[in-house]
Amino acid sequence: MGLLRGFLAAVASIALQRNEIREQAKMKDQDSSAGLAKFEHPQITANGESRARVRLNNPQTLWFNTGTLCNITCNNCYIESSPSNDRLVYLNAGEIADYLDQVAERRWPVREIGFTGGEPFMNPQMIAMARVSLERGFEVLILTNAMRPMMRGSMREGLVELQKKFGDRLTLRVSVDHWSAANHDAERGKGTFEKTLTGMKWLRDAGIRMTAAGRTVWGETDAEARKGYAVLFAKHGFQIDARNPADTVLFPEMDAKADVPEITSDCWGILGKSPDDVMCASSRMVVKRNGADKPTVLACTLLPYTPEFELGETLAAAEGEVYLNHPHCAKFCVLGGASCSA
Repeated sequence: MGLLRGFLAAVASIALQRNEIREQAKMKDQDSSAGLAKFEHPQITANGESRARVRLNNPQTLWFNTGTLCNITCNNCYIESSPSNDRLVYLNAGEIADYLDQVAERRWPVREIGFTGGEPFMNPQMIAMARVSLERGFEVLILTNAMRPMMRGSMREGLVELQKKFGDRLTLRVSVDHWSAANHDAERGKGTFEKTLTGMKWLRDAGIRMTAAGRTVWGETDAEARKGYAVLFAKHGFQIDARNPADTVLFPEMDAKADVPEITSDCWGILGKSPDDVMCASSRMVVKRNGADKPTVLACTLLPYTPEFELGETLAAAEGEVYLNHPHCAKFCVLGGASCSA
């Protein structure tokens, strides 16, 4: 009986602590702080409910951020890439190989290695990093603006060599923010649309598989946007299916200051969604911070500067659950239904 009383007392204590956390969260929410209490507690929402969490249960894509330096500065870049932002520094082929070894050791069923930036082709080892990934048998996806960094002679020669050896296991996803030059240039700078088209024409002629990524901020329906992209792709002979979301990804805008609902554990059933469909159930991203000795693994490609989503230096450390404690989790992944991978 003594053991039973002790157990019941422990349970009651835990329940009391949980209720206190809930009440504190509710008080914050009622404080007329106008939503400032949202996303403050890692495990409890502002209304005192259990925050949704996601388990890494089927790792399909391992992302590498090749560095935050970029040849252009966009108006609303989620990672704030620019010619001067080096908060995330260049990775190298040796570091990539180390994590691919870990993939094998952990027996992760990864099929795709993704490279993002910044502009990946700013990194002088981009071709070498892609090659080591392809040689291990993975598919490789490189996100690029297809502008001057990609069009350097060494990069073009390397891409042609990779395509000849590995074929369509190599894909370049080109950022085309809108199918019109006016809207694209409004985001990325005057003349960028034509420069990107020049790069895409070269990829087309080299036989390198490409897809496209756009945005949904322009006030048009999904059907209208895809129709515009279809006309653009047909005009230039780009073998990209504008109506296939895997070929033409249209991303919702990311604004961390936007007022979005928090995702609770009960939301999965209410929304008819599964935590298995969220990106952090199937992917992780490796970055190297400026001044760090070693790379580190993040839960999400969209949250490179949020310490809460940094999981450790190894893939083993990155296998834990992730609480959806950020506006991007709600707007981009759960409610927006977007994914950085195909």
